[in-house]
Amino acid sequence: MSQFTPEPTDNASIATIRTLAADVVGKANSGHPGAPMGMAPVSHVLFTRFFNANPKNSKWFNRDRFVLSNGCALQYILLHLLGYKLSMDDLKAFRQLDSLTPGHPEAHHTDGIEVTTGPLGQGFANGVGLAMAQAHLGAVYNRPKFDLINNYTYVFTGDGCLMEGVASEAASLAGHLQLGNLIVIYDDNHISIDGDTAVAFTENVEQRFLSYGWQVLHVNDGDHDLAAINGAIGAARAEKSKPTIICLKTTIGYGSKQQGTHGVHGAPLKADDIQSLKTKFGFPPDQKFYVPKETYDTYQAAALRGARLESQWNSLLAEYAKAYPKEHAELTRRISGKLPEGWEQTLPVYKPADPAQASRKLSELVLTAITPVLPDLMGGSADLTGSNLTKVKGTVDFQPPSTGLGNYAGTYIRYGVREHGMGAIANGLHAYGGIVPFVATFLNFVSYAAGAVRLSALSKHQVIWVATHDSIGLGEDGPTHQPIETAIHLRAIPNLDFWRPADGNETSAAYFVALKSTQTPSVFSLSRQNLPNLEGSTIERAARGGYVLREVANEDMTIVSSGSEVMIALEAVNLLKAEGINVRLVSLPCWSVFDKQDEQYRLSVLRSGAPVLSLEALTTAGWQKYSHEQYGLPAWGASGPYLKVYEKFGITGPNIAAVSKKVIAFYKQKGGQVMSPLFKAL
Repeated sequence: MSQFTPEPTDNASIATIRTLAADVVGKANSGHPGAPMGMAPVSHVLFTRFFNANPKNSKWFNRDRFVLSNGCALQYILLHLLGYKLSMDDLKAFRQLDSLTPGHPEAHHTDGIEVTTGPLGQGFANGVGLAMAQAHLGAVYNRPKFDLINNYTYVFTGDGCLMEGVASEAASLAGHLQLGNLIVIYDDNHISIDGDTAVAFTENVEQRFLSYGWQVLHVNDGDHDLAAINGAIGAARAEKSKPTIICLKTTIGYGSKQQGTHGVHGAPLKADDIQSLKTKFGFPPDQKFYVPKETYDTYQAAALRGARLESQWNSLLAEYAKAYPKEHAELTRRISGKLPEGWEQTLPVYKPADPAQASRKLSELVLTAITPVLPDLMGGSADLTGSNLTKVKGTVDFQPPSTGLGNYAGTYIRYGVREHGMGAIANGLHAYGGIVPFVATFLNFVSYAAGAVRLSALSKHQVIWVATHDSIGLGEDGPTHQPIETAIHLRAIPNLDFWRPADGNETSAAYFVALKSTQTPSVFSLSRQNLPNLEGSTIERAARGGYVLREVANEDMTIVSSGSEVMIALEAVNLLKAEGINVRLVSLPCWSVFDKQDEQYRLSVLRSGAPVLSLEALTTAGWQKYSHEQYGLPAWGASGPYLKVYEKFGITGPNIAAVSKKVIAFYKQKGGQVMSPLFKAL
């Protein structure tokens, strides 16, 4: 157990956190003051006794990681006290427009924030990813006398997070993986927005986490017992073969007149309550945002300790460069976020004569080609490895060495049937740095992970989703597995690239752009059925998101399509050509990438002069932006052999040719100039 030495400034520092929480939320007239007030003692002990980070360089690679899963103002207060780039004026601007202190912590927005939290449970799972990243990179690069990567990940969590399924998925996997570098501190205050957790959350948390394989520790008086808090954190750090959860009993809103009630959970304290709180702690009751000098001095000392630790680490890294120059060069390249020079030369290139293959198989061929030159790649599947085709031959599983199933240097992760946890863990892997994570499942089941995917995009996490079995083309599994509506959901998410490649070159292009897009997640929508390699497709052309696959002059119509339907559209184009009808064909594998191209290029692809018909074996929603008319699925799919399912819904070459003739006739009868669908007033 870690020895605890009380400091004269402890009480004042804890009171500072509590009163600042009341003032910050009070000035904003919005927020959650109760949790910061209840967790002030554990925050103080953690950040002044244990936490290793340098506020003057928030990106020091071996820093400890902190995740406030139950996102609130607490993290901003701690960052300010420690000397990160967050001023008192920033605290006063909490929840105000364009401030550095938005309603919940956001990565890439506020100095010192590792991951975006607020949606409950996500931060817990991110913490598991951060811990996995440390275990992996430490196993790959640490050497005798060079323990370069050995940080801890600390997660503050609450009742709400533990109720969320994503936290359960992540906790289960963390226990299996024996992540001794992960320490979760559970704010056991028995309060949620609806009131006492007795109304909905009465499980035995200790037994639950013991069953996951965690170490469970208890602090029965989190309001006052600093020695017990210190001892629990020390014991957690000493356990190397299990993650730890510390069940910390606290009083929400401690010191407030409403302490211990849900009234202090999600609403500011009243003015008289704030004054009473300050009086109780010996602070000037009429002075807002008061921080005693002794509190600043205490946290400055912690910051200076972190700066010294980074300096020592930099010296160790310099010695490592002499002893292990190759490993040093690779590690520092990965830390910088740069990919190896020339990696893209390994991408497979296809000719039309090459055999037809499912795009999930084409994805496997890309992974097989690039994995040897991209050690940054680390990923796996949600129990669908044999279907997603994501395991490259010769790669080792990321597993605890004691299991005999792999080791921590392994790069393939067996996520189990935990899609939501997988997505959130991948966000943590990327947030750590040095890793480009990929994850895999059926496209339909990406919906299970919607919350994590959304936060990938919001947080700029470069997570690659290999999403196979992407349409009615999966056939016999039927409507329960056919993702009719999933694509438009993902296409609607800002800063997310949804790729639906039509052949081998387009699949390589998807990987090329995704790996270059360091602040954008990508979803690859991949087929189960074989797709021919198309005349006119190249990696360079497909990398623009959309291009003309079959060009003709004086066209009667253009068909725009994606993925497995491009070959059906091509069949229709050829049938129409035989009848003397000229139809252009555009492949549009990625809307968002196409939208970023210059206007002249976009208008050359989807040009004026003839109607544009879209074709996709999904809902037609969203295609109105790129076409005048749309053909797709009106509702759910059907179970049966995939060719018969396509036939049932009229997605065949002959029927699309017939539909095309109707469209052409309609616009000729209508008369007038047909402008590009891209022409808009706004």
